[in-house]
Amino acid sequence: MQGQEKFDKFVKQNPHDHRTFFQRPHWTRRQFFQLAGAGVTGSFLIQRAQAAVQETTQPVTTINKAKNVIFILLGGAPSHTDMLDLKVVNGVTPANFNPATVSGLQWPTGLLPKLAAQLPNIAIIRSMHAWALVHSLAQTWAQIGRNPAAALGDIAPNIGSVVAIEKDGERLPNQVFPSFLALNSNSGAGEGYFSAQYAPFRYNPVATGLPDTTNIDGLTRMNERLGQLHAIDDPLRLNSPLGTQPQDMNDFYTSARKLMYNNAVSQAFSFSAADSLRYGGSGFGNACLVARQVLAANQGTRFIQITFGSWDMHQDIYGKQNMKGNNLYTMGKPFDDGLSSLLSDLQSSGMLSSTLVVAVGEFGRTVGPVTPAGGRDHWLQLSAMFAGAGIHGGRAIGATDNMGADTTDFGWSRQRYVRPEDIEATIYSAMGINWTTVRYDDPFGRGFEYVPFSAEDLYGPVNELWS
Repeated sequence: MQGQEKFDKFVKQNPHDHRTFFQRPHWTRRQFFQLAGAGVTGSFLIQRAQAAVQETTQPVTTINKAKNVIFILLGGAPSHTDMLDLKVVNGVTPANFNPATVSGLQWPTGLLPKLAAQLPNIAIIRSMHAWALVHSLAQTWAQIGRNPAAALGDIAPNIGSVVAIEKDGERLPNQVFPSFLALNSNSGAGEGYFSAQYAPFRYNPVATGLPDTTNIDGLTRMNERLGQLHAIDDPLRLNSPLGTQPQDMNDFYTSARKLMYNNAVSQAFSFSAADSLRYGGSGFGNACLVARQVLAANQGTRFIQITFGSWDMHQDIYGKQNMKGNNLYTMGKPFDDGLSSLLSDLQSSGMLSSTLVVAVGEFGRTVGPVTPAGGRDHWLQLSAMFAGAGIHGGRAIGATDNMGADTTDFGWSRQRYVRPEDIEATIYSAMGINWTTVRYDDPFGRGFEYVPFSAEDLYGPVNELWS
């Protein structure tokens, strides 16, 4: 327990970035900054030349095996002991869960049969603890890798925005897709204090693809109008008292134009009914399908977030009262269909070796018997799923007690709970990004750490996923 005791001591000495905030009844809500656009909406479209930023780093060795990341946020917090850390409770666990040992992992083959076949590619962290038990707070924490109520919480960017800004220099001139794509994620952490260029491009997949990528008057007339716009705007822009704002808008027009009348856009963001059905025919399945197609297009997207919920099942978790309601079966099937097809297609195409897939909720759910309402309430213990990018699958990192209530074996070198900050560091390391980076361009002049307390080495990647 030496690693955990050392960690707890540090936390007690630095309370304002950790526990005391989420123990208070009133906490600062994170503010989201979004750029509104018309037609094809995406604040990533603003292309701005970035000034050199002063940074400091600690010497580390990154895993550097992932080209892309697909981050699946399981909003509402799935029950870890019914899914990723299955614990059979006599008289409680449904018999049709068909518990079985697959690739050395206890698994609900009746609930998630298709993912059972993918377990050789999957590693599960079972020694993870959330910091908070409030949905909105913990969901934001999972996306920014830090306390949303801490000093820089309000301006902290999404992990995907950090990936986007770090990989910006690798974009090719002909790559026109957003660096950071957010599917079925109408709300959530955005670019924080970063330029809108690195904000998530939010899109809910439909078979017809991106809207407004053509003009009803045709390509020729649209180009004529765009030319007229430049004829009027360009002379004004050169002498504008508004600084770079007019140039930003011009770059918005230019980037948006690249998505129009573009076959790569049409092919990546639309899909057939047959392909949709193969992914389960659900909103989540369609998001997984589009994620795979976008990465296959190789048009500059490096981080994709998919939000799938709600797993907030305080009552009737097994659907005994309402089989078609919100329960593990109605949520489990689309999750099983969509994620298994995604992993299978990524493997078949050879992209799984360079794509890190992460699935995690904001916390876990109570263990053992269900509540009088037939559900499970909030719990700090949870599990996270990893696949791809050279990860060694078919195993678990860490272990819990026989009820899944707490960790009994941390399973990694730091000998403590895995935290959201460690998941963040793991993603950065997989992408070849130094997670100890501190940028000195934040509006408060405090220095923005990619992962909190980088200088103290408090958090770090779970390298055991690759060992």
